[in-house]
Amino acid sequence: MEEKLMSKKKPAFPINDRFNRYLAKYNRNTKIPVFYDDLLRFSGSIVVYDQHDEDTFWVRCYYPDHERIEIDNSLKKVYTILHSDGSEDSLDYLNVDAIDYCTFGNSKPFRIKVRNILNDSFTYFYVKKADASRVYGLEFEHLLSPHRINFLVYKDTLIEEHIAGIPGDVFIEDHLPECDLRAQTQIAKQFVKFNERCTVRLLGDMRSYNYVVIPTHDFDHVEYQIRAIDFDQQCFEGNLKVYRPQFFKENYKMVKLVSEKLENSSIEQYRKEERSLLAKRMINTQSRYKELIRCMINDHVSTKDNVKELRNELYAFSRDMKFKRASTMGQILRTALDFVKRNYENVNMQRLLQ
Repeated sequence: MEEKLMSKKKPAFPINDRFNRYLAKYNRNTKIPVFYDDLLRFSGSIVVYDQHDEDTFWVRCYYPDHERIEIDNSLKKVYTILHSDGSEDSLDYLNVDAIDYCTFGNSKPFRIKVRNILNDSFTYFYVKKADASRVYGLEFEHLLSPHRINFLVYKDTLIEEHIAGIPGDVFIEDHLPECDLRAQTQIAKQFVKFNERCTVRLLGDMRSYNYVVIPTHDFDHVEYQIRAIDFDQQCFEGNLKVYRPQFFKENYKMVKLVSEKLENSSIEQYRKEERSLLAKRMINTQSRYKELIRCMINDHVSTKDNVKELRNELYAFSRDMKFKRASTMGQILRTALDFVKRNYENVNMQRLLQ
């Protein structure tokens, strides 16, 4: 019988005053003209199917004419705030082609498709209910991952930019079998690094449909990166395995690829590389990182039982007594990240003394 890793449903946590001040300081907290609840007033919808005529779990929403005009104008303004300076100069050249609502998962997001009518190019952004743990996840992604991410928070509404890439489940099913040996080895390497990054920063639930694979064409080959797209499970669950993508059955083919293509010594090398990069990012963003982690230390984004379970598992894993003394998820995360940073600095110091 398969082990159950996830809780049935994660609750949403409010963004407190201290975290709001942090978000305002770094231009994340910006007044916007439309709220998540406004988009819930759709009067009808139809199912959105993919190219294989399979249900995507998204529905296309329709609104009464008198509301659609106002909603479209508000969404175009949100687009300019997210991607530009917020001026209304370009609104006449933008069109909201579609408003889709996801019926699957915790966040129930809206996906907005905005098209530039001058050249027919388009992009997406998402409107979600603001949840403190998700916003912490987005901000830690911005500071500690190789990727920058753009988002806005206003009261109970979160606006997220679209992260382009091939959904992990689609890539594993349709693209991975077509990759040559070199590409498969490179993908295996990236999965090891992605797995390590998620584990250290306690980003959970990285099942294959919660990350994307991004191919980048170099002059003589294709490079691959793996990037998270869902940050709902930042520091909530108590089971350490939730923060290790390797334990989800949806990632079995990726794990199998790692075992087939990489030696244990290479796996350990890539894990060390990723931990070193995380430590360097903490050092490079030291002031902002410390402000963010202090916000989380003084916040509650999980349950007491989950905090107790996770700190005990991490203590058993690392034998670091600081985990035993942690009383919030923020303290657990700080201890985990400090552990990585301390080891990196000790190795560097030993190297300098040689």
